[in-house]
Amino acid sequence: MGLKPTGESSAARFGELYDCTYADVLRFVRRRAGPDSAEDVAHEAFLVAWRRLEDVPVEYHAARAWLFGIARNCLLSDLRGHARRNALSVRIASETLTTTDPDDGLALRLDLVTAWHQLRADEQEVLSLAIWEDLSSQLAGRVLGISSAAYRIRLHRARAKLRQLLDTATFPASTADYLVTERTI
Repeated sequence: MGLKPTGESSAARFGELYDCTYADVLRFVRRRAGPDSAEDVAHEAFLVAWRRLEDVPVEYHAARAWLFGIARNCLLSDLRGHARRNALSVRIASETLTTTDPDDGLALRLDLVTAWHQLRADEQEVLSLAIWEDLSSQLAGRVLGISSAAYRIRLHRARAKLRQLLDTATFPASTADYLVTERTI
């Protein structure tokens, strides 16, 4: 899927960019900032996109990753302004995990939340780009402003640390395996 070329009117190009990517950018920000400031941060990201429209890649996936990077920078700016200590934490509790026993499901979620919060913010970010945003290493590297090789190294290390934390947890191994399995990205 491609966005329209830059020869088209700026308003039309921006409108298409907004229509195609706003929901993804808003979800990206909500996972990190929560619902209170997510819309403000997403709108700020699109304001930057409007100002820098010539810098926005034409290809859809590249434009989406570029916007994630802009949204991330807007979020970091917002977090610095509010001096939040738990910046960029993913709202794991909103993810539905399946299990046959309700008590196992609760234990699983509690163990997962505990393990997640033991990770550093940069480890959480690397994992969330792979797991929740489903970005390739090249696109995730762009979001973070690093090479794809550096991203893959960080992802490998973050998965290893999460695996170590989950190995001491009590929930089913299949869930732990999904979260830390090396996938082709």
